[in-house]
Amino acid sequence: MTDLSYARGETEPPLLEQTIPQSLAQTAERYPHHDALIDVAAGRSWTYTEFLGDVRRLAAGLVRLGLGPGDRLGLWSPNRWEWVITQYASAEIGVLLVNLNPSYRQREIEFALNHAQVSCVLAARSHRDLEYQNMLHIARPNCPALQRVVFFESEEWADLLSVPAPELADEVARLRDGLSVGDDINIQFTSGTTGFPKGATLSHRNILNNGYLVGELCHYTADDRICIPVPFYHCFGMVMGNLAATTHGAAMVIPAAGFDPAATLRAVVGQRCTSLYGVPTMFIAELALLDSGDLGDVDLSSLRTGIMAGSPCPEHVMRRVIDEMHMAEVSICYGMTETSPVSTQTRSDDSLERRVGTVGRVGPHLEIRIVDPGTGESVDRGASGEFCTRGYSVMSGYWNEPEKTAQVIDADGWMHTGDLGVMDDTGYVQITGRIKDMVIRGGENIYPREVEEFLYTHPDILDAQVIGVPDDRYGEELMAWVRLRDGAGDLTADDVRAFADGVIAKHKIPRYVHVVEEFPMTVTGKIRKVQMREDAVDILGLPASSEGSR
Repeated sequence: MTDLSYARGETEPPLLEQTIPQSLAQTAERYPHHDALIDVAAGRSWTYTEFLGDVRRLAAGLVRLGLGPGDRLGLWSPNRWEWVITQYASAEIGVLLVNLNPSYRQREIEFALNHAQVSCVLAARSHRDLEYQNMLHIARPNCPALQRVVFFESEEWADLLSVPAPELADEVARLRDGLSVGDDINIQFTSGTTGFPKGATLSHRNILNNGYLVGELCHYTADDRICIPVPFYHCFGMVMGNLAATTHGAAMVIPAAGFDPAATLRAVVGQRCTSLYGVPTMFIAELALLDSGDLGDVDLSSLRTGIMAGSPCPEHVMRRVIDEMHMAEVSICYGMTETSPVSTQTRSDDSLERRVGTVGRVGPHLEIRIVDPGTGESVDRGASGEFCTRGYSVMSGYWNEPEKTAQVIDADGWMHTGDLGVMDDTGYVQITGRIKDMVIRGGENIYPREVEEFLYTHPDILDAQVIGVPDDRYGEELMAWVRLRDGAGDLTADDVRAFADGVIAKHKIPRYVHVVEEFPMTVTGKIRKVQMREDAVDILGLPASSEGSR
């Protein structure tokens, strides 16, 4: 064992040297009559034979529209069966699928379409308060490459799924046979919490293997049924969910278009799901609904495993997920879009402490290390530094942005994540925050995660997020945003100071406390601390000029 923060993953099982369509065809041949896809809200389901048939019909329809290898196809929709069919149909013919965030506003959708030079968009007509049809009509004159828009549930969409002429089916087969595992097949935009997002470009090898290996560590088989309430537009849904399922012959279960805790729990019960995905806030919402009794008796005994990712899970939540939701083998994953996404994962026999205190250890066929951000050298085990990863999962680059790619992928192929981490003697990693989120108060480095873990022990606090805010004396001060349990009274900064006094160091005690109903989040459930810091300037009445670049 080395004393440096470096670890290499297992070499078994071997990597899949297949394209996505080759993998899907193999699964359909092995499990033709197994459920492949169930859209609970739509009341529709597909066996693997039926699913492969619709995928290939849509692939032929896309060819009929003039799309082929290297073209970019935009997909703008919440979770629904059309999303999944399109994901696999675009891969059949080498078209790069451009995932469009369902919450994009006008400026954002036009940027994404233009940046990726999208020539065709498949879309829902609307979602929640967003009228996609009207927004795309407005975008057309501003997006010169955009030639075609097809909306779900239209005659044109139905035509795309019609049985193709034999020569068109032959053309799809020819294109499929000409694909290589290293071909780029997907563009996923980063969250873009500051400035415009970047398009992480991913290959068949990237995402097929990540889905497969994540599924292997969840011990998936063709008997599993995976409830996927997390967004398909993000790797969590389309890779860890869909590709993990189809590489194992498991079923993909869509509970609703957007996250709805009641619909999710009903889907688990009705479809006898064995696995459930979510970020911690989703599980917190589901547990609260179970506590309310509004659903009556809920039998979750079919659950065995699942994945929790996106942000750290409080210990009391993890304990309830394991004990009350029957997810004894629930797995914690850590990664980022640029790495397809998962780099580390807990194992099914890991202790509760490892599942709440770490993000697991390195995945198969990957390398990880913790480095000094200044020197780039690996730090000792137990020391904090930047988390880096290398291997099959690292993206080919940011779409049409070689300079930005070079800023994060070094000459030796290491992806620099920007996350702060610590590796212990057994190779398990704790993510302590973003480099840009670290608070420096009077020369003391404070990691928000540590303070948040302490705040979870307060009897009235349901969830907590800690940020740094500008301060004339110390440079930065701590501010805690907290969500309170039902029935809790008011909570002030003085209350928190009294609770923390003598328990944690004084410089780690938040000076400010702000009570909220919800935290600002991305559509994938990640806390938007950048927005929280911006809002804090107004909430605290701080001078605008004192707001730092962080």
